[in-house]
Amino acid sequence: MMLSVSTTVSAEEPTQRVYAELLGTGTNFLNLNKNVKVSVDLGQFQSATKAYTLLDENGKDIKFNSMVAAMNYMGERGWKFIQAYVVTVSNQNVLHWLLYKDITDPTQIKEGLNVKNMD
Repeated sequence: MMLSVSTTVSAEEPTQRVYAELLGTGTNFLNLNKNVKVSVDLGQFQSATKAYTLLDENGKDIKFNSMVAAMNYMGERGWKFIQAYVVTVSNQNVLHWLLYKDITDPTQIKEGLNVKNMD
């Protein structure tokens, strides 16, 4: 009996884990507001402005109904949830959701995202 074994070596590209933070404002305790202002910090800025505004395909700011809607949006683009916390600044809750994704090239950080620098 003869047994033939074939092996293939695949060159996998090394992956790098990158992190992002969704920042949400405009919510209240009962979540009665219909829109949450969401920005995303991809950790790429050297200046004081460190977050992006998310834009739709027409270049308009995306208005999310909740942070979960924003997370679903990011999840569709490969981001995974890690942790959430709230910081209150001047009686305003700022929601922070930490995310990650594994990439093989730094240009993949913004893949699937249409963003502009926050003013």
